Amino acid sequence: MAVRRVVPNIQSEAAHENREFYGLLGFEEVMNHGWIMTLASPSGPAAQVSFMTHDKTAPVAPDMSIEVDDVDAAYAVMRDSGAEIVHALQDEEWGVRRFFVRDPNGRVVNVLGHR
Repeated sequence: MAVRRVVPNIQSEAAHENREFYGLLGFEEVMNHGWIMTLASPSGPAAQVSFMTHDKTAPVAPDMSIEVDDVDAAYAVMRDSGAEIVHALQDEEWGVRRFFVRDPNGRVVNVLGHR
């Protein structure tokens, strides 16, 4: 299993202000679903930060997202390790397959793969 990118998720109601502020550093909006907006660097598209008001289908908003090349394998490893699964593995309408797991610090991690 390989990690493709890691994205911090910041809970915020200030999407416009964040877009403007991080735009000063060169970030551009690459995704906006209304409840989550992702900004990325055009020169290094894997350098991203997301701002979210809430999560559309999960009980909590994750602290970070980790995209992997095999989300089913990642889910099996986490489940078998006894880690706390916060949001079960599922396909989402916006084209990702994902689950949430709690890390040893209590942070919620969204582990995903694009379909």
